[in-house]
Amino acid sequence: MCQSAGYNQRRILSRAPAAPKRLAPDFVAPLVPSFASPIALAPALFFATVPLTAETIMADPILIAKNADHDLVLLPEMGNRHGLITGATGTGKTVTLQTLAQGFSRLGVPVFMADVKGDLTGISQPGQASDKLKARMAEHGLPEPVWGACPTTLWDVFGEKGHPVRATVSHMGPLLLSRMLELNDTQQGVLNLVFRIADANGLLLLDAKDLRAMLQYVGDNASQFTTEYGNISSASIGAIQRGLVALESQGADKFFGEPMLNLEDFIQTERGQGVINILSADKLMNAPRLYATFLLWMLSELFEKLPEAGDLDKPKLVFFFDEAHLLFNDAPKGLLDKIEQVVRLVRSKGVGVYFVTQNPVDIPDTVLGQLGNRVQHALRAFTPRDQKAVKVAATTMRANPKLDVEQVIGELGVGEALVSCLDAKGTPTVTERAWVLAPGSRIGPVTDDERRALIANSLVAGAYEKTIDRESAYEKLRGGVAAAGNGAQAGAQTGAKAGGAATTTGGAPQEGEGGGWLGQAGEIFGSLTKGTGKTGRGDSILESMAKSAARTVGSQVGRELIRGVLGSLLGGGGRKK
Repeated sequence: MCQSAGYNQRRILSRAPAAPKRLAPDFVAPLVPSFASPIALAPALFFATVPLTAETIMADPILIAKNADHDLVLLPEMGNRHGLITGATGTGKTVTLQTLAQGFSRLGVPVFMADVKGDLTGISQPGQASDKLKARMAEHGLPEPVWGACPTTLWDVFGEKGHPVRATVSHMGPLLLSRMLELNDTQQGVLNLVFRIADANGLLLLDAKDLRAMLQYVGDNASQFTTEYGNISSASIGAIQRGLVALESQGADKFFGEPMLNLEDFIQTERGQGVINILSADKLMNAPRLYATFLLWMLSELFEKLPEAGDLDKPKLVFFFDEAHLLFNDAPKGLLDKIEQVVRLVRSKGVGVYFVTQNPVDIPDTVLGQLGNRVQHALRAFTPRDQKAVKVAATTMRANPKLDVEQVIGELGVGEALVSCLDAKGTPTVTERAWVLAPGSRIGPVTDDERRALIANSLVAGAYEKTIDRESAYEKLRGGVAAAGNGAQAGAQTGAKAGGAATTTGGAPQEGEGGGWLGQAGEIFGSLTKGTGKTGRGDSILESMAKSAARTVGSQVGRELIRGVLGSLLGGGGRKK
């Protein structure tokens, strides 16, 4: 497995526990492209693979749809120019998504997609020609696909239908967490302060109990932070606590913790095909904002961790965002601006983002304008509002003099679509009406036995199943309170001795012991300054300076290592090397 140096350094410095050993794949796609890597290249919609050599750098186009005059294809080198799949319920969007995903997989491109309805897992099994499909192919002159499965890894936030997916509270960051908790601006500001105070004290926020303990600590000691941070409303603290309780009642507490998802596990190939990563989202959709925020976090992590790649012959990863309207519903302008920024810039990292929703109007114009590859299924215009939506959808497609796009959108049959993709110059092709090809894999869900076999035999089997609960804010704050209580009891019995019974305020860590290595730095500086002049507080001048410097460095490094990976969303800019 090839990892970027920056990512390795962050894992070491933040003392993240090493992931358990797992079965090595035939190949793990490197973050930095190298034509010397033993990638296998598969023609689109074919199961056989062809080894990648200097003579076979350019990948074959992905055949999406076909009409009497044209084969409509997506050029792999334009795969990272993003895309859009739209249409009313039951018009064929899911099959189109599966056809595209299998096409990318057979090119050796890993894919991530959320399975909202539970019927995408069939891509892991070979398909077969049913009588209905044979009749459809004969009627519309469509070729029969070469049947075959795609290597597939199943994921599930709740750990029930796939490997568990986790992130730490600190990695999620206050902006996305505020979105998840449905906080207002005032409450979001207080949550930002809670994160800053945790940073300043070297307190890791890994899981829900860490955040709860930190909120209680800040609320109990709000008056002591007024001078530096301003007023911290107890009502806002209470609202955040209630939001956290509501989130936990939906099972989201299982999402926060360690081992945290290593996104390089998404970028793998097996037998020359890109691994299809499927997130089980049928249960997750019961909390729509949690679903949307989780996928946005993954996209932002990819943006932060992947290096610049420039123009590639094919994407490093393709990310399908189903029910994309949930990402933008009621989102504040600041968050929308950051989403637009991530979508715009992640292209240069080699990632293609494909939004799947009912109508193009679900996507903000600033994002919609960046989606170069379009597949528009039928829209039903039963009301004046629906008719207006159809008119708007028609304007998002490139005009075809031979086609009345607005009229045709309402006439399309199931599995029929209007298609416009980018040509080799990056220009949208004229919109064509065509029938989408069937995928070579099974259409529909896997059985329970097949699901269990996929989980047991996947490339990451055993890597995420066991949770790790290392020392973090909850343990440090609880230990600080206990130490404070013991110190008070000893003081009542023996009387305070100068410098010998100092305890922290409200259970906060003492200076120089906030984050493990930070405490060690304090000890090192302290050993170097023994015997020098003392200040009025019992510390030497150099000791005081050393502790102040250690706190400053600890706070800055903590923010960079833990929350810097979300810098693009939090306004922090690029990752520092």
